[in-house]
Amino acid sequence: MPAPLPPLTRDEYRRYGRQLALPEIGEEGQRRLKASSVLLVGAGGLGSPAGIYLAAAGVGRLTLCDFDVVDAGNLQRQILFATADLGRPKTEDGAERLRALNPHVEVRTVSERVSTENVGALVAASDVIVDGSDNFGTRYLVNDACVLAGKPYVYGSIFRFEGQASVFHAPHGPCYRCLFPEPPPEGLVPNCAQSGVLGALAGLVGSIQAAEATKCILGAGTSLLGRLILIDLFGATFREVRLRRDPSCPVCGEHPSITRAIELAGPGCASIRAIGAAELAAQIASPQPPLLLDVREAAEFAAGSLPRARNVPLGDVTNAAADLPRDVDVVVFCSVGPRGGRAAELLRGAGLERVSNLAGGLAAWRDEIDGAFVVA
Repeated sequence: MPAPLPPLTRDEYRRYGRQLALPEIGEEGQRRLKASSVLLVGAGGLGSPAGIYLAAAGVGRLTLCDFDVVDAGNLQRQILFATADLGRPKTEDGAERLRALNPHVEVRTVSERVSTENVGALVAASDVIVDGSDNFGTRYLVNDACVLAGKPYVYGSIFRFEGQASVFHAPHGPCYRCLFPEPPPEGLVPNCAQSGVLGALAGLVGSIQAAEATKCILGAGTSLLGRLILIDLFGATFREVRLRRDPSCPVCGEHPSITRAIELAGPGCASIRAIGAAELAAQIASPQPPLLLDVREAAEFAAGSLPRARNVPLGDVTNAAADLPRDVDVVVFCSVGPRGGRAAELLRGAGLERVSNLAGGLAAWRDEIDGAFVVA
């Protein structure tokens, strides 16, 4: 027998009056929202608007999962954060903002990346999962965990002026692997840092995700299950593609081969060494300093980098690998770490043995070595 829905307080009746007036929601629907829990994977461009609108709508519990810190380059689209928040963990800062917006919402934080070790418990503890991640590995991992747990997965992605959104919920409809059976080859699809993204697009797609999550909780309305919305804000067009379950899907098909949510393996993942800022500072001051490789975009590099660093944007790393020396240590870095880690993997795959990644990127250098350093 399902647990009784929690009652609304006098303040909640006032706060949610415009939603209570909607017959499709009403008091019972608002109480359903209060009883629900949503996992927000990523607190960035998509997670910011999704989190704000879900908190404002009265979702009972929001779990923010993100391992990054606020960077100046985030502020153009990640509306959870402000200039004064630079350098702070996104989960910590985002939770404060959401609690201030709606003190009736319980906000939990997980300041680590979603992984094989924690994804099962995170998904199991939530009614709906909203994916605001920006990489294929996390999407496949979260999708597989949602399929195995029977939970709805609200998908969104953005690139330049184009966005996508859908709801995957096997066995009631297709899953993410039905649409994209395998991830694209490493480096084929550039990320937002390489190609740019319109901030308003993130707000639109994140808001759609919040609306879809709300409908999943209410069990009302027509969801995006089995449909993919394609948005082009530059051309001001919206298109819809119908999706079907793939009987041969390896996770939700008739004969699944995936029975556990496991992270995708990347080239050289197991052998990439992380180096701390203090250790790097010591190496730079030594008689044989490492080759420093800044894999941010040219505009970021121009705003400031480490002395004698060489700029090779992430999208150019594979082509540049052949010209890099094999007989010296190579340390790669970006703003906060993820791009540097991916670049290090690519270099390892290209045959460079003496490569490591600066843990925490230039943000760690600023925090531990040079407080006056500005991370672009």
